[in-house]
Amino acid sequence: MTPTPVGTKRIGIISGHKGNDSGAVCPDGLTEASVNFKIATIVVQNLIAHGYTVDLLDEFDDRLPGYQAALLLSIHNDSCEYINPEATGFKVAAAQTPDSETASHLTDCLVDRYHKDTGLIFDYNAITPAMTEYHAFDAISSSTPAAIIEAGFLNLDRQILTQHTDVIAKGITDGLLCFLNNETVQPTAIPTP
Repeated sequence: MTPTPVGTKRIGIISGHKGNDSGAVCPDGLTEASVNFKIATIVVQNLIAHGYTVDLLDEFDDRLPGYQAALLLSIHNDSCEYINPEATGFKVAAAQTPDSETASHLTDCLVDRYHKDTGLIFDYNAITPAMTEYHAFDAISSSTPAAIIEAGFLNLDRQILTQHTDVIAKGITDGLLCFLNNETVQPTAIPTP
């Protein structure tokens, strides 16, 4: 398969909770929605610099029903609360479509590139039904590959999320470009129960 020609594809980036609610709220007032928006804005800028047309979307954006694009990604973050010493790292879940290879490749690209750029660990075991059954997956066109990323925990990963947002955004951007360019990547190792 040949790479997607630059400049010919549209990408949708949902800034998690934007236009709807604050998401997680930390004791000092930091909100998940504000962190998501900062990351999403940089990802959009990065992708535009690569020649793509990018839509920055709200959580329940009016454009989501039937949305068609080369891909859609929703950016979120996890809790501000201290849960335990293992409550760190990121999670990715893709929309399940008839073309499971596409969903797997999108997940594999995001996991591989994001981990390489950020050093954060992929926590497969913490993926929730809120991710796998994310509302936008049902709204968009079934031909649009889609995923959701929880970029980190607002407690233990707060420093990289808020002070090195460019690194977080680069990890996401590199993952999306890996998918769009059909780059080879090792399949994500998912433990069996």
